[in-house]
Amino acid sequence: MRIGIFGGSFDPVHNGHIELTRAFSATLSLDKIIVIPAYISPFKLKGGSALPEQRFEMCRLAFESYPDTEVSDIELKREGASYTYLTLQALSEMYKGDELFLITGADSFLTIQNWKCPEEIFRLACICSAPRNSDDADVLKAHAQYLHTLGARTELCEIKVMTVSSTEVRERVKNGESIKGLVPDSVEKYIYKNGLYL
Repeated sequence: MRIGIFGGSFDPVHNGHIELTRAFSATLSLDKIIVIPAYISPFKLKGGSALPEQRFEMCRLAFESYPDTEVSDIELKREGASYTYLTLQALSEMYKGDELFLITGADSFLTIQNWKCPEEIFRLACICSAPRNSDDADVLKAHAQYLHTLGARTELCEIKVMTVSSTEVRERVKNGESIKGLVPDSVEKYIYKNGLYL
């Protein structure tokens, strides 16, 4: 099986995240995608105002209508800072013989060599990303060549996704503005029902 791994803080998950998984699934011919909310991202130790369990539940709601997508609590169970190499080690044990594809944003793709134990990440998964614009494309291609010298396998996909961020969603909620169309309806209801991001 070809399995996509898509991690993040998802604070909150939004329609851009969903579009991204759909596009990567089609482009890379993935059989399954595992969405993994971080317990605490090492890059966002202050986090947002949603608890890990709430971010997990929003992801579950967002992806429940996609049978090829599973939301995993593997990092929530482990607690502490969420290091990608540990998650990939656990998943490679669970899915022996399957190919793992780590889906990253452009910023993460450009810094992944600085993550904890990058050589282990490169050993366990193909690193995948997509340019946000034409300028990005050249930068990512050059960086992919550099990552190859470190032993990484990479896939750069030409896909178009909506430009929405979790920060924008949180700010809109805080300012009393509509978030319709930015997040799935089920996630929108969950945010308001639980008084998140106010």
